[in-house]
Amino acid sequence: MMALLLLFSLPMEAEEKGRHLPDKPAVGDTLIQHIYQSAHRYSQVVEEYMAQLYIKERLEIHKGNRLIRYVPSMYRFEKGIKNYINESVSEVHFTAPNIFDRKIIAVSNTLPRDKGQLTDLFDYITLNIYSTTMMSNKLLSPLDRKNGKFYTYLLDAIEGPSDSLQYKILIVPKFKSTQLVEGYMWVNDHTWTIQNIYFEGMQDVIRFKIKVEMGEDETEFLPIKYDLNLRFKFVGNDIEMNGLALMNYERIKLYQEGEKRRGRRNKHHHDLSGSYNLSVDTTKHANDKNYFAAIRPISLTEEEDIIYNKWYLRHSSIDTTRVEKKKKSKVLWGQLGDALISSYYLNISNIGSVKCSPLLNPVSLDYSHSRGITYRQKFKYNRFFTNTERLLKITPQIGYNFRDRMIYAKMDASFQYYPQKRGELEVHMGNGNRIFSSVVLDRLKKVTDSIIDKDKLKLDYFKDVYLNLFNSIEVVNGLNIKAGISMHWRSLVNDSHKELEHKVSTKEWAQIRDITSSYNSFAPRIQIQYTPGLYYYMNGKRKMNLRSKMPTFMVDYERGIKGVLGSNGAHERWEFDIQQNIPLGNIRSIGYRISAGLFTQQDNMYFIDFENFRKHNIPEDWNDEMGGTFQLLSGKWFNSSRKYLRGHITYESPFIILQPFNKILEKVQQERLYLGVLNMPGLHPYIELGYGVGTHIFDAAIFFSSMNGNFDKVGFKFTFELFRD
Repeated sequence: MMALLLLFSLPMEAEEKGRHLPDKPAVGDTLIQHIYQSAHRYSQVVEEYMAQLYIKERLEIHKGNRLIRYVPSMYRFEKGIKNYINESVSEVHFTAPNIFDRKIIAVSNTLPRDKGQLTDLFDYITLNIYSTTMMSNKLLSPLDRKNGKFYTYLLDAIEGPSDSLQYKILIVPKFKSTQLVEGYMWVNDHTWTIQNIYFEGMQDVIRFKIKVEMGEDETEFLPIKYDLNLRFKFVGNDIEMNGLALMNYERIKLYQEGEKRRGRRNKHHHDLSGSYNLSVDTTKHANDKNYFAAIRPISLTEEEDIIYNKWYLRHSSIDTTRVEKKKKSKVLWGQLGDALISSYYLNISNIGSVKCSPLLNPVSLDYSHSRGITYRQKFKYNRFFTNTERLLKITPQIGYNFRDRMIYAKMDASFQYYPQKRGELEVHMGNGNRIFSSVVLDRLKKVTDSIIDKDKLKLDYFKDVYLNLFNSIEVVNGLNIKAGISMHWRSLVNDSHKELEHKVSTKEWAQIRDITSSYNSFAPRIQIQYTPGLYYYMNGKRKMNLRSKMPTFMVDYERGIKGVLGSNGAHERWEFDIQQNIPLGNIRSIGYRISAGLFTQQDNMYFIDFENFRKHNIPEDWNDEMGGTFQLLSGKWFNSSRKYLRGHITYESPFIILQPFNKILEKVQQERLYLGVLNMPGLHPYIELGYGVGTHIFDAAIFFSSMNGNFDKVGFKFTFELFRD
């Protein structure tokens, strides 16, 4: 009788969408409301646990070709070998709401190297099935009330005695999306807990299937077993991984009402070191079969045992002398090939590690309407001093802009000498954007509507080479003070051939233009940045900042001094900035940024070069740029005024306008809306509106701009995202 009361006819909404559904009755509202209410309560039950995690992955190549080598971070498989196995044992520490810390104890595998595109399954099992999202905030859980509008629930079976029924409920997404899953779950009507759940979906180019079994008694709110299947299909390659993960809980702490109250009283304590008392530890391989058998919680199957035996046989019977000779003849070409198509790592004991992005990689290309096509290459050098826990980072970058036909280079380096207080020495150098001087601004004032028509004027541009030296330290939690000097060497661009019959020297061209051919600047600078309520943890002596629910405030002041190290002029620069990203839940967020700047106290020639309002000649990552950059605004405008005021808002959600277009939405991971407003002399205001989509292959956006109330232009931005590190 209870079961009958929980059923009603199939919703018209699902029928109208025309989606093929199993011939099953829909779940009644009473039952699904019980599930929603219980899931919300159970998602907050576990405060902390310690567990030992065993993961076993069996990889099989169904189809492969040479193009697989062009997938960055993919395994380098042995020729003719189709089956591989990988095992690991780890310690896991979980702290609510969603902090996972892991230490790898031992690894055993037959893979040529540790990392690959079909990565460690830990990324797929860090989930709380009762929370609003799953898999590191990538999937919308069907157990959440707000997500229920995206799913249809069908009753497939009822089992058990009348006083303790179990319902098998089918989960069907109402439309295809990488944020939605399909599958089923078994629910107990006595406690409304999930007994097990199966779901499948698509992330990037990997189709995944996951079955989770929940525990009993003290582990009833936690998973104890995962069965996983991952299928990677790309440019004619077909690779499958079957995985098993077992959780053995050593300590579980549940929330108690008294502890919740104490937690509220201690809400201003932001040190989360207790949640991060484990650290990821890269260990050597334990390829000794007998050694790993002692810590393996379950026995290998006969097929898995054969994979290991064949691996031992291949590697023990190889003529090492012959192999070394072959390696010497091919090592150079092999390293060059890897550098061309994949991220390249070089770890040298007592020296440090070097990483560079692939040389032939579409991710290195960027297109925007105002900048055109740009190629960039980044190298990273890191050296960690174990005894003192100090850290040295050096990051050279080089970029080429095809529109300007210019090469840009820069290097950022930092040495963290006081890790407890994030004390760092910083060096930044490179060649900046071409820029015109304050003299041009004075000339523009005399020309009617000169800001609008400045592209038609003859502007004298200067090349820029800069060097910034800083020391920064976190005085108290969230309050960082950076102080140092900023130096620029600017030289006139010789465009005499565009106006004269023959090119003259730079000095002669400067005399004709009635300006000096080079200008230097020397400016002490201080930046104060404050983030209230900043959560952090201590990793040994190193302070690691995490997040805050409050915005970040910043003030930046620079005072140019005339006569120091050949400085030609003097100026003052003030900039103010507020920015914040606010999670809205269910994979949605809104971010904003408000900035202002002005130049004052100028003496002789100086250059309008704001620190937080500029066009990057070497593109930053998509998320770094999109929250605070005008995509259609010409680079000349960034140097056209002694003051500015701007604001940006970005809204990100998996579903905004594409929901009715099922085929398109199936490939889209996120939709984004952008609004940017700029107010400065001559622009009252400049507005950019944008709409973008993010997929596993690329990010793209279209923008519309208006200037002083009139439509200006439309343009695009595009970057590749496939296999980005």
